[in-house]
Amino acid sequence: MAEIGTYLKKHTEALVKDVGIEAACQITGKSKATLGRYYSDNAEHTDRFMPVDAVAKLEGAASYPHVTSALADLKNITLSYDSKASENREGSTNRNGGVNADVIALSQRFAFLMSEYQTAIEDGIITVNEAKRLLRETVLLQQVLLDMKLHLEEESA
Repeated sequence: MAEIGTYLKKHTEALVKDVGIEAACQITGKSKATLGRYYSDNAEHTDRFMPVDAVAKLEGAASYPHVTSALADLKNITLSYDSKASENREGSTNRNGGVNADVIALSQRFAFLMSEYQTAIEDGIITVNEAKRLLRETVLLQQVLLDMKLHLEEESA
């Protein structure tokens, strides 16, 4: 159970940092200290998690649903975005190119991920910052895959 808590806290931190701490405070009405407690790995905060309504508000402003994705991963559930919502979200991926453009974007994102991985393992240790960069690249790769899935669904319909 502790592993699940740690996993959710890491994704909660990614969500807050995606939105920005100041913006997250305004969106949720919570202080920096309170938000920090939600993803703190200190023993005194192990049982504190961000309320679902705050997660929903932040994910509405974020570039990616970090906590929702983490919860889905824990149950081996695959998420799919509604194409209209995906096209309307701020900073969304350009979905005009179709599957061919997705394949190119996928290979580029994978190359970036492999580059980050190569840099991270050069000294034989993946640091916290290196792991965060790898996670960021993995999330971006996942977004490209979701766009590709939507294009494939559109073409098969």
